Amino acid sequence: MTHSPDSVVIIGGGQSGLAGARAVRDAGMRPVLLEAGDRTVGSWPGYYDSLTLFSPARYSAFPGTPFPGDPDRYPTRDEVVAYLERYAATLGADIRTNTPAITVESVDRGFVVRAGTGESFPAAGIIAASGSFANPHVPAIPGQETFTGTVLHVADYRGPKEYAGQRVVVVGAGNSAVQVGYELAELATTTLAVRAPVQFLPQVRGGRDMHYWLHLLRLDLLPPAVLSRIIRGTPVFDNGIYQAALESGQLTQQPMFKAFDGDRIVWADGKREHVDAVVFATGYRPNLAYLQDLGALDQAGLPLHKRGISLTHPGLAYLGVEFQRSFSSNTLRGVNRDADFVAKALSTHLRS
Repeated sequence: MTHSPDSVVIIGGGQSGLAGARAVRDAGMRPVLLEAGDRTVGSWPGYYDSLTLFSPARYSAFPGTPFPGDPDRYPTRDEVVAYLERYAATLGADIRTNTPAITVESVDRGFVVRAGTGESFPAAGIIAASGSFANPHVPAIPGQETFTGTVLHVADYRGPKEYAGQRVVVVGAGNSAVQVGYELAELATTTLAVRAPVQFLPQVRGGRDMHYWLHLLRLDLLPPAVLSRIIRGTPVFDNGIYQAALESGQLTQQPMFKAFDGDRIVWADGKREHVDAVVFATGYRPNLAYLQDLGALDQAGLPLHKRGISLTHPGLAYLGVEFQRSFSSNTLRGVNRDADFVAKALSTHLRS
């Protein structure tokens, strides 16, 4: 089986895959995009109903394709879905929906992607852009198997109505945990279980959204190790409502609980409390099982890479990995910079 010397198969048709397809096309190569679902929108339809972007529309759009409407508003989940579908239609790329990648094999100087449809796709290069939404992370906590309440990851959370009047604990201290905890607190008694107290970063400073300053000062371009020395932890962008909710007691936070016990949890101080539901907002891990047989992942299933370029296979690259090259690597506002970087690296490799 032979491949075109300029063909790059991109696995995943969400924001990272679409950014990769555009960058590969612009670098003079031929993108073939494989998407497991029936739409080129990635995980966005699966997020909770009230989700809005934490960055304004003007900083969240792809190059040359602005979000319609007010550039200073914060687009909703459904607006992002519609935006990505429109963007995909402009690419002119070979997009195959309902085509999940099952495994990737190394063949000669290239690869073959075996898909769940039974098809095989030869490629000179591969970009793994399948994101992490399908691989939510839930930490192992003693006694969880005995818990009689509801346990779910925020990936499966849609809205607060079904938890009205209940006692709910949200595990996490990041943007999603605080946003979900805040809306739950309007209908349920809600506590954030945190490893460290929530840190807030004002959404607006000097009349400008924080992303204006991140862009102006080029902080979004800094390597994560450098930025972490400037901004400690993972701050929550706040226009004042979240911090006020914590200060008023509408929403509370406590040090992370240490165990489950029947219909209760055991807090760090040993106190046991009845809880109806626990929502884990504890992040995700890369969804890269199709690369396992290739030997491109470490024992934890994480990619062996440097700045998105595989350390095991020269023609393999990644997009959408958290902190891949910067703090914004796995976001709408940052993935296109990474896409240009990996496309250039692949082009250099394929033409060497």
